[in-house]
Parts: sequence; structure tokens; C-alpha cells
Amino acid sequence: MSIRKRQSISDMIDEYFEDMEKWADQVRETLSEKPCWDLKTCAIEPLREVTVTPTEVIVTVDLPYAKEETVQIKVVDEFSVEIFAEMRKKIRLNELGVTHREGVIQRFHGWIRIPVRVDMGKMKIQHKKGILEIKLPRKR
Repeated sequence: MSIRKRQSISDMIDEYFEDMEKWADQVRETLSEKPCWDLKTCAIEPLREVTVTPTEVIVTVDLPYAKEETVQIKVVDEFSVEIFAEMRKKIRLNELGVTHREGVIQRFHGWIRIPVRVDMGKMKIQHKKGILEIKLPRKR
């Protein structure tokens, strides 16, 4: 017969606050403001939307000026994908209204977190008129 040691109330409270701190760090990380471009790689982060339905997750990514043949989707892990695409036209930062920096954007690069479990092997991809749509069926 195994004897289970009971936690004291103070240990349970400490554990609760540690979990809350981890959650707050994750929220802070997602809400922190950062530039949407990287001048070292000449890449800009595309606009995206993640929609969760009862049967699937639909990721919509805006890729204006992207060369269709260069769009790549890489599965990072079971909860995230990475998107790469080359642009047909180079865009200078001053064309975007950025006057305090100089640089050229030549590609798209974005990392997207999927909030629920999905089957990455059954991913369906459609790219039409600069809009990339990724459909991922949810795991049961």
C-alpha cells in the first residue's frame, strides 16, 4: 500500500501562483509590441487570422505580391506552422510610412500558433489572389 503525502495549503497556493505567472508571461509575450519586419532577413510578417470551428481550424494569411510558386508551409510541431514566401516586388520601408529606418522587404516570414490539437498530416492548402488558406482538421 502506497502512502501519498498531502500538500500543505501554502504549497498549493505557491503552485497556483507559479502557474499564474507562467500564464501571464505567455500573455505578455503574445501582446508585446515588436516590429513586424526583420531587416537582417529582409522579411515582413504577414497578417493572419486563426478561426477555430468544431471540426477544423482555418488559418487565413494575407500574402500580397507573393510569388505563388515560392509559398512554403513548414510544420514546426503539433501546435505551430511557419510560412515563407518570396515577393514579386521589393518594398522599401519608406513606402510603408517608416521614415526612421531604411531597408527593403523581399519576402514574407511568419510563425503561427494553432490553439487546439489538429491533424497536420491532413492539411489542405489553397492560395488564390494573395490569400493563403490552410485548413487543418481537429483531432478528437
